Amino acid sequence: MALSKIVFKPGINRDQTNYASEGGWFDCDKIRFRSGFPEKIGGWQVQTIDQYVGAARAVYPWLASNGQELTAVGTNRKIYLAISTTLIDITPIRSTLTSITAASTDNCFSTTDTSNVVSVALTAHGATEGSYVTFSGVVGFAGIPSGDFNQEFSVSNVTTNTFDITVATLATSTVSGDGGTAIVAAFQINIGNNNVTAGYGWGTDGWGSDTWGSGSTIPIYQPARLVQFQNFNNDLLFNLESGDIYYWAYDGSFTTRAVLLSSVAGAAAVPEQVTRILFASTGHLFALGCTEYDPTNSPSFVGPYDPLMVRWANVDADIGPEPENWTPELTNTSGFFRLQAGSRIVSAVNTRQETLIWTNTSLYSVQFLGTAEVFGQQPMSAHISIAGPNVVVGANNVTYWMGNDKFYSYSGRVDTLPCTLRQYVFTNMNRTQGQIFFAGSNAQFNEVIWFYCSENAQQIDRYVVYNYSENIWYFGTIDRTAWVDAGNSTYPLAAANGWVYQHENGNDDGQPLGASPVGINSYIQSADIDISDGEQFVLLRRIIPDVNFTDSDIANPVTGAALTPKVDMTVGIRNFPGAVSDTANASNVSTNRNVQTTATIDQYTNQVFIRARGRQMNYKIASSDVGVRWQLGMPRVDARTDGRRG
Repeated sequence: MALSKIVFKPGINRDQTNYASEGGWFDCDKIRFRSGFPEKIGGWQVQTIDQYVGAARAVYPWLASNGQELTAVGTNRKIYLAISTTLIDITPIRSTLTSITAASTDNCFSTTDTSNVVSVALTAHGATEGSYVTFSGVVGFAGIPSGDFNQEFSVSNVTTNTFDITVATLATSTVSGDGGTAIVAAFQINIGNNNVTAGYGWGTDGWGSDTWGSGSTIPIYQPARLVQFQNFNNDLLFNLESGDIYYWAYDGSFTTRAVLLSSVAGAAAVPEQVTRILFASTGHLFALGCTEYDPTNSPSFVGPYDPLMVRWANVDADIGPEPENWTPELTNTSGFFRLQAGSRIVSAVNTRQETLIWTNTSLYSVQFLGTAEVFGQQPMSAHISIAGPNVVVGANNVTYWMGNDKFYSYSGRVDTLPCTLRQYVFTNMNRTQGQIFFAGSNAQFNEVIWFYCSENAQQIDRYVVYNYSENIWYFGTIDRTAWVDAGNSTYPLAAANGWVYQHENGNDDGQPLGASPVGINSYIQSADIDISDGEQFVLLRRIIPDVNFTDSDIANPVTGAALTPKVDMTVGIRNFPGAVSDTANASNVSTNRNVQTTATIDQYTNQVFIRARGRQMNYKIASSDVGVRWQLGMPRVDARTDGRRG
């Protein structure tokens, strides 16, 4: 029998059975399609030498006017600025206590002999478990040097008026109340949850309910801490979701921390409890879901919280945006309006001509009017859903987002995005963690990506990709918590496990601190292919592979040892859909009717001889070695019919 090309349809289809998806691909991990052919994705390298603490929920790069690259990283515990490979802590200070404050810091430390846990007594300190405080001016005692005290600590064992810190040196005696009278305690803003956390127990039900006081069995979900960044020229603005707006001023020294926007010179009526901030294309800073403007409540002018309130700061005709000035006046362009549909604002994004705002049920278009009203709102779609605040991404003048049970697109109108993985994604998803789901783009490969939690996961462990150029879908597994496309940065940036990574950089899983890279497990497997609709058996004799190893490494990037890139090719044979395949070596003659044959393919492999018989076959390419980059073309198979019985 003549050699026959194996031609597969691009993209992955899991909304049909393996057999019904004949001629296509059924399973994969860490691959993409280019011009219809599958290939391994690019690798990643650690960008930062320093490791951040907490779960990073936002990575935001921008360029200063002098060309310096800056990247903000927001975690549930800290706010950082990445300068080249260095992380600088710019977390705002919540309060500073000294010897002259109401809660005096005089001799606030107590030690226990042979222990390095030190108790701190400060009345109504306001810190929560795991939050950070920095001490200065402490005089060492009980065998503990002053340097052990005068630094940053994460607090533990917190009560209203006390907490513990852990120092490096064991105390040599038990002392109650010491440390001196010049102590300064600077408390950073309290930390938040690293994911959506369910609370149970006494008092979590409402007062007067049947189970109040007896321990609730119905969880009360506490949100994860999300951070939204925007740059204002060289400076940085950010808010903690449902929290305050902060401002960090660029001065080139990187020695200052962020402060409340309401504390800067000229600040007026700055909103609080802000869901998210966003600069409109006109330069107006939006606060979406926030406290109302109340002219009777001087001097703050802050009113009650309204989850559907939209406010914006002034843009002066002469000096430009004034993100600190939120007081609506006849002589400025500050203002506000309220959305009507839904119960809360969830997300927002700028497009070419408008700002899109999502409530939990509807989509609004907000456009600049240039009149006394400044901005106008128009409902674009009702009865839609959105999975979380960060699942929206724009690409190629189209906006995409993940709903609760489908994907959507907006290009002037709202459409459901056809998806060959819809059932696969939405039936194996932990929707409780939707707040930490997020979307990103990879414009180099025409991809929009959604990162989400699988059904039993509490942190991100999966992703799904829509290739808008080829109109196809694929998916994989990965543990990222934030992503931003290449733009100001050379590579797409992502965060996970305390590190900022440059994606599409190299071929491997780059490790921190100069450790050897790790190979990426990458594979793609086809759906079953039958011969004559499965009526006859086929005997496979050999396969002519077509694998390209362009851009693979020829030497280990750390050791310099020579590398020979290769992949494992597996051909599965079975008689009926769903039958389990046995395994045999490529050099063996199979006597089983259901057999899986694996062979190693490198750039010098011309053909692979096999001997396997069955009604259906499937094809798989996989790699896990360091330095490998592969693309699959059109393999050919040498097979002949072998009767109707077996």
